Amino acid sequence: MNNPDRHPSIALAVYLGIFLLCLATAAPAGTYPMPSAGEHLIGELTAVRASRDETLLDVALRHDVGHNAIIAANPDIDPWLPQEGAWITLPTQFILPDAPRQGIVINLPEMRLYYYPEPQAGEQARVITHPISIGSEGRNLPMGLTRIGEKRTQPSWVVPRSIREEHARDGDPLPAIVPPGPDNPLGEYAMRLGTSSYLIHGTNRPFSIGMRVSHGCIRMYPGDIETLFARVPKGTPVRIINQPFKAGWRADELYVEAHKPLQEQHLAPDSGHTTTMVAAVINTSNIILDEMSWAMAGLAAEQQQGIPTKILATRAEESLLRTVAARFPALAPGETWWLQLGAFSKVGNANMIAQRIGRLPDDISTSLVTNGRLCHLLIGPFAARDAALATGETIRSHTDVSGFPLPGTTLNGYRYCNPRI
Repeated sequence: MNNPDRHPSIALAVYLGIFLLCLATAAPAGTYPMPSAGEHLIGELTAVRASRDETLLDVALRHDVGHNAIIAANPDIDPWLPQEGAWITLPTQFILPDAPRQGIVINLPEMRLYYYPEPQAGEQARVITHPISIGSEGRNLPMGLTRIGEKRTQPSWVVPRSIREEHARDGDPLPAIVPPGPDNPLGEYAMRLGTSSYLIHGTNRPFSIGMRVSHGCIRMYPGDIETLFARVPKGTPVRIINQPFKAGWRADELYVEAHKPLQEQHLAPDSGHTTTMVAAVINTSNIILDEMSWAMAGLAAEQQQGIPTKILATRAEESLLRTVAARFPALAPGETWWLQLGAFSKVGNANMIAQRIGRLPDDISTSLVTNGRLCHLLIGPFAARDAALATGETIRSHTDVSGFPLPGTTLNGYRYCNPRI
């Protein structure tokens, strides 16, 4: 073989390749820099081409993605017979859950675990995330805060009596204790949650990761649990949450992410999903949303592809209301009446009320206006005070939102902070 040092161009390519390889392997898979305060996205979406004779599960296993997640991200691809050469989206971008960034956070409907290790001196803060399997319907972990109470390598599985009885009924009897080895469903590592019987553990069935198949424990890919086990100290807090719908910022762009809710939530698809997504968006920050943004958020809630989707929104800076005159036209109230439903320091709160009102006649609009201090939520215009009062009574009878009429002359000098919601 030729010595690359004798050929500068070859040597440069070799050394550059080694350098890039070192960079690529510096952080384990699923490890990302911690976003700054007010930022919520990690990772980037990627795509790969389907190879011959492989399923989406094969692709998921190879790229550290869960079973249900890769199927949801590729609704138009046959999970068992993807066409050779077809592009497969890898759901490798995530909105961090709305939870403290410390210890372990397990988001059950997302079937994903987030770990926020304490950075060492001089080390950049990072977040580690991996797909998991969770309990089948009715066998979920209890929500709330616990901790890592015990760590074991090569664990034996002490089979609970209820599971032994279940397997016996199915003609698949189990011993009282399954020793370490290839037949042990706990894999090679296990971490106990508090003093309970629930574990975070490996598996001897990696194709089950990303599904609701366990008796309540958290399963992980063998390589993922090995990495996590080495980093997580005993006593680490573990927070179990239920957030199928998430929202978060990257720079000045707002994203939403939707997963299939747990069946136990019994959300009505026609209203429950959208309502929960609206709550996630509003909880994120003080924002201004237009009709298109809400429509895109609602579509994401219905499709539940588990991929962060950018919606058309602009972060509402604190100075927005003071500078809004340069951005939006002035309100032209004239000899009209308006119904005021509230005045808000946070635009997100006004948007929340607006979403509860429902559809209005075509000649009546919902608007946010400001005099530079607060955002006022108005409905109008009306030709007469009685018309404004009648609309207010209709709204109050269908919701718990009350309003009062304002003559247009009192709104001179006000400007839109959102032309139409």
